[in-house]
Amino acid sequence: MDGAKIPYKMLSQDAFSQWMGIKIIECEVGRCKVGMTIRREMLNSMMKAHGGVSYTLADTAFGFTANTRGKYAVSIETSINHISALDEGDYLTAEATLDEQRTKVGFNIIEVKRGDELVALFKGVVYRTQKDWEE
Repeated sequence: MDGAKIPYKMLSQDAFSQWMGIKIIECEVGRCKVGMTIRREMLNSMMKAHGGVSYTLADTAFGFTANTRGKYAVSIETSINHISALDEGDYLTAEATLDEQRTKVGFNIIEVKRGDELVALFKGVVYRTQKDWEE
């Protein structure tokens, strides 16, 4: 299967990312950019976006990017640095800026932005299985 098409298939089967309102903006092998708008039900008790919102967006970009290589890839370690608080109505994008692949392990950096402002930095390590994505 064409690697750039895999994230679209993944999103069509991902009820959680759909509920979040995540959309694919751009995708090619080794890079995927996704976006979403923060809704009221995503806010914490301080009326800021829950940290899981930017984490989920980044994790989705990470998973989509890692799987563009054509093999089922699963995360084995992730972390995030929250740089700025986020508000209802903010439109965020998450894009893979590093996709370093080794034989079975891959390393990714995902930048989460509000416009041009970096608001979170996500790092992920992925394990690539032997199973191919099929149409």
